[in-house]
Amino acid sequence: MNKRRFIPVIPEDQASQAGPATVKPVAGDIAGTALTSLPPLALYVHVPWCVRKCPYCDFNSHELKEDLPEQAYLQALQADLEQALPDIWGRSVISVFIGGGTPSLLSADAIDRMLSLFRSHLNLLPDAEITIEANPGTVEAGRFEDYAHSGINRISLGVQSFNNEALHALGRIHSAEQACRAIELAQRAVDRVNLDVMFALPNQTFAQCEEDIRQALAWDTSHLSLYNLTLEPNTVFAKYPPAIPDEDAAAVMQETVAQHLQDAGYERYEVSAYAKPGARCVHNVNYWEFGDYLGLGPGAHSKLSFHHGIVRQARLKNPASWMQNAVKRDGSHLAQSSPVVIADLPFEFMLNALRLRNGVPAHYFEDRTGLPLIQVSRTLQALTEQGLFKPDPSRLCASEQGWQYLNEVLARFLP
Repeated sequence: MNKRRFIPVIPEDQASQAGPATVKPVAGDIAGTALTSLPPLALYVHVPWCVRKCPYCDFNSHELKEDLPEQAYLQALQADLEQALPDIWGRSVISVFIGGGTPSLLSADAIDRMLSLFRSHLNLLPDAEITIEANPGTVEAGRFEDYAHSGINRISLGVQSFNNEALHALGRIHSAEQACRAIELAQRAVDRVNLDVMFALPNQTFAQCEEDIRQALAWDTSHLSLYNLTLEPNTVFAKYPPAIPDEDAAAVMQETVAQHLQDAGYERYEVSAYAKPGARCVHNVNYWEFGDYLGLGPGAHSKLSFHHGIVRQARLKNPASWMQNAVKRDGSHLAQSSPVVIADLPFEFMLNALRLRNGVPAHYFEDRTGLPLIQVSRTLQALTEQGLFKPDPSRLCASEQGWQYLNEVLARFLP
């Protein structure tokens, strides 16, 4: 068994766009499981436009060639939501995440109208976590405060690095100075700020990695997301790969980063997420605990539970096509909608749950898949005997060794 010290991770604003498995049409009834209760429900909203697409990005983002079509986007968003209401009617929404793309390209008025739409159509909890992702290169003075007045209470900044050479190599449109200014403005506006920072960057040295972490910690934000740069298929970096640290060097960087954050009082509660006490990202924890999410906007994915099974959906990826079809109100804005088959449920559940450092309560498996835990009992026993799973019958949780071999552990649950 080859040791895999880290696994590919999904930036927090993209989690709902990348389901654990390709959604394929399946004939017949929904999975066929019997859910006695429904899990928590979150809302993800995708804003697909960017000033410039980064060469490492494989998500559904599109360079803005002309003025941002705010009015058409908001009309389509309302139509998308209203067509989804029968599937979630009466359910409370625990969190909202506005991701992208670059949502901070939207005006303060557009964000205000968007949140007003959600409040009027959904049972949005009064204390719901409402996050917007922002690119430091698109931040204007006062905009974050306007967002906060509309109800945004958490800002996630795509800083990536505090080194100007590294930012240039990553194709980012902001400088280190702009990143610092954006953090300052975000902290003035809201109490909860997340910084996305990457390591194992092109030609990055160990000392440069440590300096990035030192500067990130200096801001004392409530949450940090640390990602290993990976060369994803269908990206510019995949076609023209830069010189990046090898796997062993990247692993040392990751272990060092984790130690620095632990020493600074951050808990590593998920593969790439570090939080101060009480500051975990509610929205993302819901993903990892196999909760439900409704995805609105081009390319957004949904996972929705019903008493007779689970359905995954995907919206059309092209922004113009999604906007044109959403307002028709005939369902043509959906690219896919299909049940999750029973055979795939154990893997899909574990793919999410085992990313959490402390796993999940064991009863979540039956509660959120409709399957008895005995369905995977032999696999769990074998993993426990091999020291890859904690021998706690009340929780499903990889051991420290299992977390280091997480890809291999997850593969054991494949159908």
